[in-house]
Amino acid sequence: MDLIALAPPLFGLALLAGFVDAIAGGGGLITIPALLWAGLAPVESLATNKAQAVFGSGTATLHFMRKGWVDPRAVSFTVACTFVGAMLGAIAVQQIDSALLRQLIPLLLLGFSLYFLFSPRVSDLDSHRRIATPTFALTVGVGVGFYDGFFGPGTGTFFAIGYVALLGYNLRRATAHTKLLNFTSNLAALILFAHAGQVVWMLAAVMAAGQLIGAWLGSHLVLKHGAALVRPILVVSSILISAKLLWDQLAGG
Repeated sequence: MDLIALAPPLFGLALLAGFVDAIAGGGGLITIPALLWAGLAPVESLATNKAQAVFGSGTATLHFMRKGWVDPRAVSFTVACTFVGAMLGAIAVQQIDSALLRQLIPLLLLGFSLYFLFSPRVSDLDSHRRIATPTFALTVGVGVGFYDGFFGPGTGTFFAIGYVALLGYNLRRATAHTKLLNFTSNLAALILFAHAGQVVWMLAAVMAAGQLIGAWLGSHLVLKHGAALVRPILVVSSILISAKLLWDQLAGG
């Protein structure tokens, strides 16, 4: 593995992924193929992707916290539920066939993209809360956390749709909280991957630098432009993730 030759393209792709992830999610569609192209095995690619993604989601989360969009104490139970869910998902993926999930997720994401495109609830204004926060933590936190540990693509979209549709958050606020939960699920999965020795740390370090820059830029643009920026990127991101997953299914047989 020629790290010197691989470093510039991987850094650039990680920067782009961090930027996209901070706004709408879906950065893994950029970084996982890049790591496979670099010659890593599939499990090493997933593990190394979690290692570098932690820096991007962490950077975006810190920015949103500093700007007052996230109160860590108010979401501590949701964070804990997400962490547990992601741990369980990362364990389960080693035991359960994910074929059915791979077939279902593109359809869900396409449906969510239509929701983001047409629903009047998706705006820069908070709307009516449908469920209590503890209920949200035990359902969306655990459920989407499990999904991220188990499979991954579209996790940010699932968290965002939960915050908008169930808790009535505006899109800026939903995105800020989504990054915190995404960081949590990334970290939980990373702990298991690192314990198993599946992370290629040299490549993760190079890509982490790109993630830091991309996430910083993306998180600043979210707060500046709000729904006018996040809404279309969420729609496009959901459609692209769906198309990629459907293509993989067709190509695989």
